Amino acid sequence: MFARSRVFALNVLAAQLLVLPLAAETDLDRKIRSVETGLLPAVVIQGRPVQKMNIAERVKHHRTPGVSVAVIAGGEIEWARGYGLMSSEGQRPVTADTLFQAASISKPVTAMVALRLVELGKLSLDENVNARLRSWEAVENDFCKTEKVTLRRLLSHTAGLTVHGFPGYADGEPVPSLLQILDGIKPANSPPIRVEAVPGSRWSYSGGGFEVVQLLIEDVTGRPFQEVARELVLDPLGMRHSTFEQPLPAGRSAEAATGHRADGRPLQGKWHTYPERAAAGLWTTPSDLARVVLEIQRPGRVLKPATVKEMLTGVIGDYGLGVGLGDTAGLKSISHNGGNEGFRCTLFGYRDSGRGAVVMTNGDRGDPLSREILSAISAEYGWTDYQPRRKTVASVPAQVLQSYAGIYQAPVGRFAGVAFENGRLYVKFPSSVRVEVLPESEDAFFDPEGALPDLRFVKKADQPMEMVGGGMTSRRIESKR
Repeated sequence: MFARSRVFALNVLAAQLLVLPLAAETDLDRKIRSVETGLLPAVVIQGRPVQKMNIAERVKHHRTPGVSVAVIAGGEIEWARGYGLMSSEGQRPVTADTLFQAASISKPVTAMVALRLVELGKLSLDENVNARLRSWEAVENDFCKTEKVTLRRLLSHTAGLTVHGFPGYADGEPVPSLLQILDGIKPANSPPIRVEAVPGSRWSYSGGGFEVVQLLIEDVTGRPFQEVARELVLDPLGMRHSTFEQPLPAGRSAEAATGHRADGRPLQGKWHTYPERAAAGLWTTPSDLARVVLEIQRPGRVLKPATVKEMLTGVIGDYGLGVGLGDTAGLKSISHNGGNEGFRCTLFGYRDSGRGAVVMTNGDRGDPLSREILSAISAEYGWTDYQPRRKTVASVPAQVLQSYAGIYQAPVGRFAGVAFENGRLYVKFPSSVRVEVLPESEDAFFDPEGALPDLRFVKKADQPMEMVGGGMTSRRIESKR
């Protein structure tokens, strides 16, 4: 069945990628064709030729059955298309209206909901959230003696709260209430959300903080978060396909893509349920998320320009209120990635030029695929971002490579395996396939497809080997020879 579906997927993509007769091809047709057949690698290796790829090839390579794309140009959605299949076990093609889980791209939308309530006088960015919470209290401890948990800090990941992200709940598993999630009480499968650092002292990504925002919104409005979000943001922006309902209503399941593991297998039950709506619970399409980008670029339908200015002001580092901030060659941008079980997606836009794109996939290996598509968009539309990085491969003695092999554990409990085989080094993280990493130097390595962050191995005197990458340090707990 899986093999037959793959054949069908390639036939669908081949049909989608047919070149129109030159006489009938418009400039927009040419742009779309250029993107579809012009995917670029995340990394260009010195001395090796650069070969453009097409979406059909890369969907197969990354074992990600489907992808949906929306491109913003000239301050509007210029085009949107779907490619591949909604499920590897079916024959329904992805369209521009297929629903995907936005995962952490839920956060910019949640931030808009909260900021609209600030405009309405129901919330304040800088007061202690306990002043407005009714059904739960943000647990205060010695870290909160002089600084408090505030909405601004929650939205900017600077409130000092725990819990990076959430795994969701598989089909058939009991789903906890929001209060059970906040206190880590079963059936919640995540730890309690607590203050672990002085609020305002550092940036530390916390999906848990957005669950406090979810409760805060419900407490001040007296209504379910998903209803408030629809009234204040989704409907005004014309996000007609989107919903924060969890689980997804049965009547809408036919609209939704199935999530897939890194090996291409579909998730049991098609997708996980995320009661952590504010942090990870949005079902949506690239076109609907593009309307979020457009509101930030030209506010007025939901938020006032002054409010958007607050949203785009960094609190600590390159993160504003619910959105990442960038600056490449003087062009300021906004972005956010998302990763739920079986889904990966990316949102990107330039602040002032009415350009951007959203890419959503239904596979755990969707990140490198998204990156390749965004590189093709960048090349066609003249962006400064998402251009391939250039790397040089160094020659490293086999015994040095072998010294890095072992099992590494991150502070959040995630394990990674590093293996040395036939003169090559491989890394495997949870929910991913094993990836060969290439050396830039004796201790620095990169993934040529860009699925993994750049890695560095650090050996300190009388300390276990450490692997540093993606803002996280993992310590070796077992060596392999």
